[in-house]
Amino acid sequence: MKRRMLRSHQDESLPWRLPPAAVLAVGLALFTFHLLALGQQPNATEDQVKAAYLFNFAKLGEWPRSVLPDGSSPLVIGVSGGDEEFLHALKDVVTGKIIANHRLEVRMVSAEKDMKSCQIIFFRASARKPARSAMVDLTSAGVLLVGEDESFLQQGGMINLVRENGSVRFQVSPDALERSQIHFSQKTLAMARSGGEHSPPITTSLPGDGGRRVERTVAPEYPDIAKRMNLTGTVQVRAFVKPDGSVNDVKVVGGHPLLADAVVRAVMQWKYQPAPRETQEPVKFTFGPQ
Repeated sequence: MKRRMLRSHQDESLPWRLPPAAVLAVGLALFTFHLLALGQQPNATEDQVKAAYLFNFAKLGEWPRSVLPDGSSPLVIGVSGGDEEFLHALKDVVTGKIIANHRLEVRMVSAEKDMKSCQIIFFRASARKPARSAMVDLTSAGVLLVGEDESFLQQGGMINLVRENGSVRFQVSPDALERSQIHFSQKTLAMARSGGEHSPPITTSLPGDGGRRVERTVAPEYPDIAKRMNLTGTVQVRAFVKPDGSVNDVKVVGGHPLLADAVVRAVMQWKYQPAPRETQEPVKFTFGPQ
């Protein structure tokens, strides 16, 4: 199938009982969140954090052209169930945002025919659980199914938001994603964890003097020596971005030198949107358990 990035997938029926190994708990990683980012700021509400997740799933997902053709067609995030408060929080995050020429739209949906016009659907826990037949149809329609119910992945969902130790995390069913023909990069899925001694780094892109959107990110590698030392902490850097969007230099603002070196090497490979002049864009990484 022709895609925005060329990949092939087999069209298989969706299993409703996934083996435990197929459901991977994914740490907060690789995602460049603006303002309400996945940094899970103390003043951010749970609704705001979940809204930020949905925004970044939209940024990082790759849909088949038949579902999201090139051009100016909107990328629609549907919300099934819940209250108006979350809808307002999501609109605050995505209003005015454009991803690869696709303007983001938010809609409250209930009927299956309306859901098929979306690229992402977030099923609130308070909503009536979707019928399995509806989930099959939505999967074949290339819709990313996101939920917040403990059994959501077993029902055929693709991504599930869960609350853990005061933070919002997410889980992924790689098999369900594969069958949906919606692709997330292997680097992103490689950060999946079913538990472990260390969490991958949280990435937060802060508003800089140019306010430039990041188009490509590279996650810093957690240095082996830092792992052995059980070294954690936050690194802040400032990227000097050329007009063409490439990073010309990265200056360390704060953080342990071992961790800072990994961040500098990663951010040097980032790509920002073009701009008329060189700008400075601050970035923050946090290494360690969250």
